[in-house]
Amino acid sequence: MSKKIILLLLACWCYGVQAETYQSQGDFLIHAFSDTKVPDPKILWIDKTIKPSVQKILQHKAGFLRTRYWQNGVRSVWILDEIGKIKLITVAVIIEQQKIVQLKVLAFRESRGWEVKHDFFTQQFKQLFLGDELRLSTPIDGISGATLSVRALTKIAQLALLFDKKIHERP
Repeated sequence: MSKKIILLLLACWCYGVQAETYQSQGDFLIHAFSDTKVPDPKILWIDKTIKPSVQKILQHKAGFLRTRYWQNGVRSVWILDEIGKIKLITVAVIIEQQKIVQLKVLAFRESRGWEVKHDFFTQQFKQLFLGDELRLSTPIDGISGATLSVRALTKIAQLALLFDKKIHERP
């Protein structure tokens, strides 16, 4: 093989990072509702009552008008995407009684910051709730070299808690 072809293949490999999927949405939902049948998805519309809070958390305009969730009693599951540096990270969040039960990275598409998928990091989110100023009740410890991924997961946790609060405010 010529040197040009080898360099071209190496460049494609380096820049063509594919999504690393750790668990499918369906498998996560089965896990989340292991005691019962997975409920049908519901829709939460991002209306004028919640849009300012969503934008405050994301620190940019929301790229969606609605989001899907699954709910059985006090348990809700949210599967949300947020940009790390330039690509989406897909995260699932289980919430019960307005506290995080579990947060898990389902798919990671960035070339760096993948350490956020590990339990040593995601365990920090357990039992957190939404406090003042739409912040998590406890600060999240970062990971050197994964700052943007840490921020993305923190935003997703805040959004899921905000959305859960919104669905429980309904009459």
